[in-house]
Amino acid sequence: MRTTRPRRLGRRVLYKGRVIRIEIDRVRLPNGRTTRLEVVRHRGSVVLLPQPSPGRIILIRQFRYAIDKWIWELPAGSLEPGERPADCARRECEEEIGLKPRRISKMASYFPTPGFCDERMLFYRCQELRVPKRPIERDPDEQIEPRTFTLDEAWTLVEQGKIVDMKTVLGLGLVSPRGPGAQRVRRRVLGAGS
Repeated sequence: MRTTRPRRLGRRVLYKGRVIRIEIDRVRLPNGRTTRLEVVRHRGSVVLLPQPSPGRIILIRQFRYAIDKWIWELPAGSLEPGERPADCARRECEEEIGLKPRRISKMASYFPTPGFCDERMLFYRCQELRVPKRPIERDPDEQIEPRTFTLDEAWTLVEQGKIVDMKTVLGLGLVSPRGPGAQRVRRRVLGAGS
C-alpha cells in the first residue's frame, strides 16, 4: 500500500523555551485539503531504570506542577543539544539519584504523544550503581526524593494510584513484565474475564 505524506506549506514558531518549541504548520494533506497543525518539538529524553540489584528499582518522588501532585516515577531527563543519549542517561542517573552506573543498556525507544509532540523517550537500564567521587548538583527546580523499591512494591504503587506516570508504568513493564505485581495490575486493568 503506497501512502503519500502531507506537505508543509509554512511554519510559524509560537514559543521557544528551554525544553520545548511550539510550532503551527500550514499543511496540505494527501486528500488535497489544507489545514493547520500544532506541533510541540522536543530534543528527546532518557528514562532510567536504575536497578541496584535484580528485583529492585529506584524511583523518585517529586512534585509535578503541571498536574499539581507529588508522584513516584522513574528518573528521567531531557537531552542537552548534541548530547549522546547514553551520556545523558549517565548524567541524569547521577543528578537524580546520586549514583553512577557502571553498566547501562538501552532497552527501548517510544514516542509518548505522537499526536502533537515529536519527543522520543529512550529507556536505559542502569546497573552496578556506585556513589560518584564528586556528587553532581541537581537542577534548581528539582526537589527529588529517591527510594529503592522491590518491583512488586512498585507495582503496588501503580495499583494504589501513586504511580500515574505512563513512562514509569511502561518502564516497570520492561524490567518486570510477568511479576506478581504486574499480573495484579493487568488483571485489574483488563478485568477478571481477560
